[in-house]
Amino acid sequence: MATRFALKLLKQSVSNVVRQKPNVVPRYHYCTNAAPTPPPRKIPHSSKKGRLFTGATLALLIGGGAYASTVDEATFCSWMFNATKLVNPFFAFLDPEVAHRLAVSAAARGWVPREKRPDPSMLGVELWGKRFSNPIGLSAGFDKNAEAVEGLLGLGFGFVEVGSVTPVPQEGNPKPRIFRLPKEGAIINRCGFNSEGIVAVAKRLGAQHGKRKLETSTTSSPAEDDVKQGGKAGPGILGVNLGKNKTSEDAAADYVQGVHTLSQYADYLVINVSSPNTPGLRQLQGRKQLKDLVKKVQAARDEMQWGEEGPPPLLVKIAPDLSRQDLEDIAAVALALRLDGLIISNTSIQRPDSVSKNPVAQETGGLSGKPIFPLSTNILKEMYILTKGKIPLIGCGGISSGEDAYKKVRAGASLVQLYTAFAYGGPALIPQLKAELAQCLERDGFKSIYEAVGADCR
Repeated sequence: MATRFALKLLKQSVSNVVRQKPNVVPRYHYCTNAAPTPPPRKIPHSSKKGRLFTGATLALLIGGGAYASTVDEATFCSWMFNATKLVNPFFAFLDPEVAHRLAVSAAARGWVPREKRPDPSMLGVELWGKRFSNPIGLSAGFDKNAEAVEGLLGLGFGFVEVGSVTPVPQEGNPKPRIFRLPKEGAIINRCGFNSEGIVAVAKRLGAQHGKRKLETSTTSSPAEDDVKQGGKAGPGILGVNLGKNKTSEDAAADYVQGVHTLSQYADYLVINVSSPNTPGLRQLQGRKQLKDLVKKVQAARDEMQWGEEGPPPLLVKIAPDLSRQDLEDIAAVALALRLDGLIISNTSIQRPDSVSKNPVAQETGGLSGKPIFPLSTNILKEMYILTKGKIPLIGCGGISSGEDAYKKVRAGASLVQLYTAFAYGGPALIPQLKAELAQCLERDGFKSIYEAVGADCR
């Protein structure tokens, strides 16, 4: 790969040189009446510099290509991920939403490194009849409109969740609506489900589904076990996070519409009832409201025709700002309706002491990042105990290291998700987290993720 890349650059450089018009000195034919021959044209100094630069560039390309050809793929892959550390700091000078937009565009165009190294076998997770190569996923909110699924999965995430997706396109809240707290490793956002709508997202997922399905069929071996490698859309697992429109008075109808349109492309679906930026949304976490909502969405999913794989699992994403009674109610609903999973948690409306003195903390919206790690992890642990470990949990909130991910697993999470740390750390963070997580497991004598799930609750 490295050699091909170097040779391509070399070919382009040589072609550019060949296309340049050389400084040709005109020839003069002598005759008896001819004027004296003019002196040869001098090559401008700037042109000499250009030739020297071209020569130096060619030498570097040839030398670099020759050297890269001797490097194994894993080492070259490591270089590519580490190189993103040089680019990532420039995003800090941009408006947060502009930086986010550029990051999504880069991933959509494939301008990000692609992970070629296999994940440690001890990080593999089998859940919902699918095999996750590692438990580290990207949470909803980054790729809201499913523009960059292939590029993001290529970074080495075990799974990627797109959305939240609303039935009808909506702009969300007025800008500015994203605020950085870099010293605290945090972000406050009040985007308010800005979405291009389910039709636009369905078109993108449909196109990606066909492409990735073709790639899977050409690379998969004939002999496969009952647990499917990756998801129905190909390598990697894809989740779709469903939201509701602000102006909608029937929340259930919005989620049902999302199920009918997008579930055929999703490896799992998420009912998001915990964003603090949509008025009235969090009230759906009440016992009766949540039970009625989940029953309607489950019925809509189950009435559709499914193949051998069956319908996608249905999860609910809850807030970290819940009382003990709220948690007990949610756990009761999850167990009674046999919910496929819970994501714990969304952003917080609280402002812990670590951020309270920062002027930006006065902005309304949901807080994410390091400051909410203790809060979300405590909620995760309580929910694992309340559900008696019978409901798969995804731990989300404040993870910025492999040790953080490990603590979520010990608190009861089978999978974990990132957002804010990825926004600050970029692609280089992903292989780092996986390596650190594997080290944590080995350090404490665990041979797999399964053995560590809920270790702190036993």
